[in-house]
Amino acid sequence: MKLQRIISFATLAISILTLVLVLKRPAPVAPAAAPAAVAANAQSFQEKVNQFALPKPPGEGESEVRMNSGELSAALAEASGPLPANASTSAPSSSSTVSPATEFPGAVPNIKDYQVSMDGDIVRGQFLTQIAGKDVYLTLAGHLGSKDGYATFDATEVKVGDLPVPASLVNPMLQKKLAEQRDQLKLPDNVKDIKVENGELVLVEK
Repeated sequence: MKLQRIISFATLAISILTLVLVLKRPAPVAPAAAPAAVAANAQSFQEKVNQFALPKPPGEGESEVRMNSGELSAALAEASGPLPANASTSAPSSSSTVSPATEFPGAVPNIKDYQVSMDGDIVRGQFLTQIAGKDVYLTLAGHLGSKDGYATFDATEVKVGDLPVPASLVNPMLQKKLAEQRDQLKLPDNVKDIKVENGELVLVEK
């Protein structure tokens, strides 16, 4: 009888701890930027996009454009309009070369708050969404790439709130969701490849 009570209390304690971790706000994936820095980064991003769109001289090999986390964050934040008061930096949103689908298409509904950062060859996004009526932060990290003219994303890290979840459990569901929205993942006609390299978003021109 005592053993059963101990097991019951232990189960209850684990359940409470799990709930607390799920509802707890995790550490942000990107620091907040000053308005002046955001404006400068957004301008830099746009200049690079404009340069990438210029006709390529005959005989010139493929070219590429690189955007760092600050530039990408500023451009996405500007494109998506004013963020909620508790938002930090960027999030997936439409722009001339980067779309919401390019990052984590359809994976997180009803996003209220979001951040995006890049480190090495990993892109990391953090989103505030609702699960069972509760506001919960979802963190996704992984490899952004392309295949047959479409963007791809393979998750390597998943957290719900502050609770780590094995990426191997989430990836099959994520890939199914991406497959359902494959049309939204099509790369622009002038883009051959997209990837994250040395903490930068790299677009390779055809």
